[in-house]
Amino acid sequence: MKKILLIEPYYGGSHKLFLDGLVRHVDGDFTLLSLPARKWKMRMQLSAPWFIAQLSELSEGERNFDTVFFSSFIDVAVFKAMASSLPGWNNRCRYVTYFHENQFCYPGFLDKHTTHHFTSINFTSALVSDSIAFNSEFNRSSFFHHCSKYLLRATDMELGSCLDEVRQKSVVLHPGLDFSGQDRIKMMANKGMVKTIVWNHRWEHDKNPEEFFATLYKLQDRGIDFKLCVLGQHFQNNPSCFDEARQRLSGEIIQWGYVDETDAYYQHLAAGDIVVSTAFHEFFGISVIEAVRAGCVPVLPRRLSYPELFEEQFLYDNGRLYKHLAEALQSEEKLTIEQSRKMTQRFSWDNLAAGYRSWLH
Repeated sequence: MKKILLIEPYYGGSHKLFLDGLVRHVDGDFTLLSLPARKWKMRMQLSAPWFIAQLSELSEGERNFDTVFFSSFIDVAVFKAMASSLPGWNNRCRYVTYFHENQFCYPGFLDKHTTHHFTSINFTSALVSDSIAFNSEFNRSSFFHHCSKYLLRATDMELGSCLDEVRQKSVVLHPGLDFSGQDRIKMMANKGMVKTIVWNHRWEHDKNPEEFFATLYKLQDRGIDFKLCVLGQHFQNNPSCFDEARQRLSGEIIQWGYVDETDAYYQHLAAGDIVVSTAFHEFFGISVIEAVRAGCVPVLPRRLSYPELFEEQFLYDNGRLYKHLAEALQSEEKLTIEQSRKMTQRFSWDNLAAGYRSWLH
């Protein structure tokens, strides 16, 4: 069995969910080294030497890995250079990097006058890895599009062939999901006459909650009935639109705030009818897939990763959210268990484990 070292500088949220599933569903003799999910900028700059220090405390026999797996919050080039001098290190091991996100695509980032430090770490990490995987085709295509623009800034250095090499060793592997726990929560057969809209995203501006709530106010003003379930992780400084929405939509709200207990979260999803995204920034969409698995009809923007995940009928164009959502609320159609599972089963570990096994080995 292959000995695989997992290096995760941001072990929390979707990164943790993904790695825990990988260990359960893919064969391998895994060793995990991790840091808590905070201070991502410092993780990218300094976690590589920290992980080397942790490895130096292991015995030489414990450092002989066949594959080293990284998420993209680390400088793989620095790690690889430092690891080569570790006694007992296998310098023939494969280095693979998984991109849950890429630093080229954070809203507003490319417009700022920066030294491109974080984007360059992403690029050089991809360059020195033996293989790289992206969680969506949107993530991969946006990465290479912006890398091309980035390399053009080197006006007196021709580096296009480097990018061709990176592209050839890239693949798309959706993050696997384990639906076994969620499937134990029965979808409600009769969810009531008034439909419930679910918002289960982070309470941050890149998820565009301002447009979401403005649309709900419009529905409210025009007398279209709905109930509202607002979930998702939130932090100390939330966008102010959430405070306003809690007051203006008090008559519609049936749940407000993050639900930490897993089964309780799944029960809220199972009670929902429609899940909405207005995101400007999303590389995959685990929260939407979880809601669809529970029987929520997706109402999603025709951008980011969503067009590759869901069919045309569930996508709306810019400026058309109100029309699409109003029609969904007034429609008598609902997802059956069979439909929801057909739409999401391709994202299960049962379907994806073989692809990861091949990539890691």
